[in-house]
Amino acid sequence: MTTHNRTEGDINLSDARREWYAVMSDPETVAYLEEDAEYFLHQSLSTPCLDVLASCEGIYLTDIQGKRYMDFHGNNVHQLGYKNPFIIEKIKEQLDILPFSPRRYTNVPAIELAKTLGNLLPGDLNRVLFAPGGTSAISMALKLARIVTGKHKVVSLWDSFHGASLDAISAGGELDFRKDMGPLMPGVERIPPPMTYRGPFSASGHGDLPYADYLEYVIEKEGDIGAFLIETIRNTDVQIPSQAYWNRVREICTKHKVLLILDEIPIAFGRTGKMFAFEHYNIEPDIICLGKGLGGGVMPMAAIVARESYNVAQSVSLGHFTHEKSPLGSVAALAMLDYMEQNQILEKVQEDAVFMAAELQKLQDKFSLIGDVRGVGLLWGIELVRSKDTKEKAVKEAEIVMYECLKNGLSFKVSQGNVLQLSPPLIISREQLREALGILENALEKASVFV
Repeated sequence: MTTHNRTEGDINLSDARREWYAVMSDPETVAYLEEDAEYFLHQSLSTPCLDVLASCEGIYLTDIQGKRYMDFHGNNVHQLGYKNPFIIEKIKEQLDILPFSPRRYTNVPAIELAKTLGNLLPGDLNRVLFAPGGTSAISMALKLARIVTGKHKVVSLWDSFHGASLDAISAGGELDFRKDMGPLMPGVERIPPPMTYRGPFSASGHGDLPYADYLEYVIEKEGDIGAFLIETIRNTDVQIPSQAYWNRVREICTKHKVLLILDEIPIAFGRTGKMFAFEHYNIEPDIICLGKGLGGGVMPMAAIVARESYNVAQSVSLGHFTHEKSPLGSVAALAMLDYMEQNQILEKVQEDAVFMAAELQKLQDKFSLIGDVRGVGLLWGIELVRSKDTKEKAVKEAEIVMYECLKNGLSFKVSQGNVLQLSPPLIISREQLREALGILENALEKASVFV
């Protein structure tokens, strides 16, 4: 019997998904879904798909029958909402000037974006490379780390996701992407992610520090480790390390000359209430990977930013992508950053975080189904359990909540089988947040009868 892994997201082959299709009575939607399933290669987490979209705007996705979903997932590209008029207008202007820049040439928008990113980041983090997607950014960072350190081995976390290419899944710890792939990139050591609610060291009484100590143990035992690849704050199930953890990790990496590569592809640019999540901890990465929201919710755009002293790969093609210095992507990114500054998005998200913390605490007090609430900025995880004593994962209940919310116009992702991940656009209004939490509360009421 085929088993389905649920760590990265809700699966599309469950009984609950089949029940979802059963209530979709619109013939046109069903026909398109059947065509999609006929022509696309099927893969976990996507095809078969949930619905057929026709348009998007602001925080909403609209399907071909006019039903609107508040999108609290958005693949993390929708920080400033869908079809943001300010960003769209800048892209339209660039389309009439220089829509594509071939390799061996540069262009003013690309230069301006590289300069801007370097100015936003601390210290000597000012050497930039662009790529058409986050997976490619991870690939470039791993290659650069080998050249800088002369060491090919890397440490990453179990259940981590850093992209879907062979090198990215080799470095990641997510089973859905590695299974049946055969030999992958050698030299990857994985350690447990820093968790305090559950996990191998959760009962230690020392918070998440033992996870950092284990990093040093692996580095010393393995030898030849060149890089530690990790999300500053894990996006999928919203794991938020402590200040002590990050102080220790930075100390370990510096001591052992291991490059600290931070994957902020899904959470940079305001998601956590800071421009970059590492700013919460007053640490510096050696290389940072950026993407998703960098393209303003319109253009595929990603980047790495590395230390000045790492500009040592002149004889190697780290990226060399066809759309490497995309003028359209660069303009979209510059517009995104301008919009954030002009509309004080960081300050807004910090205020929203206080509201979300208070409202989700009320839900946790009301429902025994909620074992833990974790969040920062507008990134929140609600962990559902069948028992607060045993912490048994409430997988069935999480699916009930998700599909009940979908029926009522709220879309989000389920991670680890039981964590509701809420990441709305940063432009969301307080009224819209209240409406979404109301839909969630009603769904939790329905699911609670099964516990």
